[in-house]
Amino acid sequence: MNDSTKHQGQRRQLVKLLEEKGIQDKGVITAVGSVPRHWFMDVGLEAYSYVDKAYPIDANQTISQPYTVAFQTQLLELKIGDKVLEIGTGSGYQTAILMAFEGLKVFTVERQQELFKKTKLLFKKIRLRPKKMIFGDGYRGLPDHAPFDAIIVTAGAAEVPKPLLKQLAIGGRLVIPVGEKKQIMTRYVRTGEKSFDRKTYGNFRFVPLLNNKN
Repeated sequence: MNDSTKHQGQRRQLVKLLEEKGIQDKGVITAVGSVPRHWFMDVGLEAYSYVDKAYPIDANQTISQPYTVAFQTQLLELKIGDKVLEIGTGSGYQTAILMAFEGLKVFTVERQQELFKKTKLLFKKIRLRPKKMIFGDGYRGLPDHAPFDAIIVTAGAAEVPKPLLKQLAIGGRLVIPVGEKKQIMTRYVRTGEKSFDRKTYGNFRFVPLLNNKN
């Protein structure tokens, strides 16, 4: 897979823009600067890979705006050794951003079979190896692999899936956009067996998170 000096220069400009927008986490900045976003774009849209916008991919889904990817990832407050669950593999770009962090164990779930197959082939081609890539219902999480230190949801949920809260480790962080027509970025931090700290971080727009479709 090609990653030209032009692409690398475009990523540096993107990183500069994200820093200007308030992204400060060094791990996030390093990840965005190192992951070739054009690998995850449709060929006809490759010229727009480093524009800070979302673009369509297969199955009526989107590859998220780089700022949104960076913002959600920053809210996860990732640490070496964290076990991370991604709900919505999609194009695989967010997965690759997570994999660019040192020492993370990344599990990812995708419910659109068309996307699952395409992205799995892409991962093989670019030698990206998450701990698990699973075709399934993201609303259910991955109870067999819980608890997780961090869970990121990359689609809009009308409500917070209770199984995801249950699958957080104590101290674990769930970052999820909540709402129907527009979403509010929300972070839950598990503070005890039945207690969570909840904070919100403004409005975003995502494709909907669908369940019970497999």
